[in-house]
Amino acid sequence: MTRTVILVDDEKTVLDSLSEQVRRLYPEGEIECEVAESAAEAWELLRELTDDHVAVMVVVSDWLMPGQRGDEFLCEVRSAYPHIGRIMLTGQADPAALDRARTAGVVHKVLFKPWMPEQLRAAIAEAAEAAADVEAPTVRLSPPSTPPTSHGPKETP
Repeated sequence: MTRTVILVDDEKTVLDSLSEQVRRLYPEGEIECEVAESAAEAWELLRELTDDHVAVMVVVSDWLMPGQRGDEFLCEVRSAYPHIGRIMLTGQADPAALDRARTAGVVHKVLFKPWMPEQLRAAIAEAAEAAADVEAPTVRLSPPSTPPTSHGPKETP
């Protein structure tokens, strides 16, 4: 069975680099690679792939993206799809946010930009292995119907 990795980053050059590296690191057909430029687009991919019974093994998400930060997105992925490995990619994450994400089990691995291909391969393997112990739900869990567009409630004057 082919396994799929979903890569999420708002920077196209980063997505291109990640997907090229995944294709080079794994023999053809071993791992499929899907890309999304936002958390909302990644949710669409997750829904489509799971509806088609495609085995998504890992989601790699940038931390700082417009609309929704990667740690928030990966927290929601953990809630809806606990059997999928989660990797956060960052070049500018707040160390406290990284610690919270690790401690809460939101992410299995953090990769820092720039990364080496060997680090990416090891992170994918580690995240997939960590998530492999969690059974896939027999009933499809629904991710948020509309991804959050802010980082908290707006205060009214």
